[in-house]
Amino acid sequence: MPVPPIYPVAAIRAIEALALPGAVPPLMERAGTAAAALAMELLPDQGAPVLVACGPGNNGGDGFVVARRLHAAGYRVSVAFAADPTRLPGDAAAAHAGWLAFGGTIHPTLPTPPEGGWALVIDALFGIGLQRPIEGLYGDWIAEMSATPGLRLALDIPSGLDADTGHCPGACFQADHTLTFIALKPGLLTLDGPDQCGTLHLATLDLDAEALAPAPGHTVRPALFAGHLQPRQRNSHKGSYGDAAIIGGAPGMVGAALLAGRAAAYLGAGRVLVGLLDPAALAVDLLRPELMFRSADALLTEAGLGALAMGPGLGQCQAARALVATAVAAATPVVLDADALNLVARDTTLQAALAGRTLPAVLTPHPAEAARLLACATADIQADRIAAACALARRYQAWVVLKGCGSVIAGPDGAWWINTTGNPAMATAGMGDVLTGMVCALLARGWPPRDALLAGVHLHGLAGDSLCAQLGLDTGLLADDMAGAARGVLNQWLRPPGRVS
Repeated sequence: MPVPPIYPVAAIRAIEALALPGAVPPLMERAGTAAAALAMELLPDQGAPVLVACGPGNNGGDGFVVARRLHAAGYRVSVAFAADPTRLPGDAAAAHAGWLAFGGTIHPTLPTPPEGGWALVIDALFGIGLQRPIEGLYGDWIAEMSATPGLRLALDIPSGLDADTGHCPGACFQADHTLTFIALKPGLLTLDGPDQCGTLHLATLDLDAEALAPAPGHTVRPALFAGHLQPRQRNSHKGSYGDAAIIGGAPGMVGAALLAGRAAAYLGAGRVLVGLLDPAALAVDLLRPELMFRSADALLTEAGLGALAMGPGLGQCQAARALVATAVAAATPVVLDADALNLVARDTTLQAALAGRTLPAVLTPHPAEAARLLACATADIQADRIAAACALARRYQAWVVLKGCGSVIAGPDGAWWINTTGNPAMATAGMGDVLTGMVCALLARGWPPRDALLAGVHLHGLAGDSLCAQLGLDTGLLADDMAGAARGVLNQWLRPPGRVS
């Protein structure tokens, strides 16, 4: 399956400039036709009442085409349009004239809903080019449209959502469905985008975006790491699958290290060794006795480690700082999470050592940790998550996942991806520790850092999605539930239905 590309607004505009001249039918007609087809799939019956709110630009032109197509199909269509038609762009002006020529009428304000309400409200107010908060008349329209009890469909992007960042600087349409055109945009997939978009649909308008311009980013799909998804050779042993080492577990936080260790075991590391800082901790996991325990200092001197994860429950004492320094200098792939990242953030010597590593490093910050690493505010990170992830990867010469809604993965070479798996039930303590253990296991098994991080993040989200679907959960998902679910999904990838061993 192809890996869907992601384009920021400037790149979409470049694609449009290449495709628009001579396009037959015009791109606006294609967009409106695709939107009408989706609307007809969503509507309960052919005579249902539909409101289309059209704005002053090309997004409004898409709306006029939708209105004409739905009217021709027998739906009761009302169009709201408050702008000056003489100032519409060329294609949008033609679409406006086409709606009127077809016998359509225009309401300068939002019309009163019919008895029983609108079956569908279509947001065609503002598209991906909007760079300011929506206020005043259109802000009022968006509030009223978002409150309708019927279905809500946004064209290209919910009006008010920043297409590059997923930020809502002002009023923003709340869609049940969003049909975006040509290719995916970052803001649809991260920060507030998923909440505002509802179910996301893509209409390519018969364009091959990647044939017209290289994509700066992609979504995460198993195709990116499919070469590693092979069943184990019969002639293998535990030494074939690497030793994964987890260091953390200061007093009061031993559970974090255990969660990471269990996740590494479930993801198939040959051995999992856990080094705890708490000298009073029990040197066995009674639920997973397969885990092997060492003191944290002793584990760092262990020979032949395949990968090392530092941070789950680590704390920020001087002993923890010394352990991080040793890990950063170690001749093994390393994953830094949680307090390991906080210690790096406040120590320029550690920062320089991390940036100068020759072996792979993987960083797994949440937004507040990312802000500490970049010496800025958390709001600055969230204002442009892709730029922040790329800045971290560049500064520390590491592979980075900036966690959150639409986690962003970035490499030191400037490549980036947005992961679309996962759900809000995963917003609970310990989830990051599980992810750290999963990535560490894949690194220990010999996966390169890019593929280990992409697979770990995608699999982590899929495990959460699978559990929530099975159990009907919106809340109450526990981190310790995740590793077994991740093992199940990974094995489905390794041995899909119909595959002959």
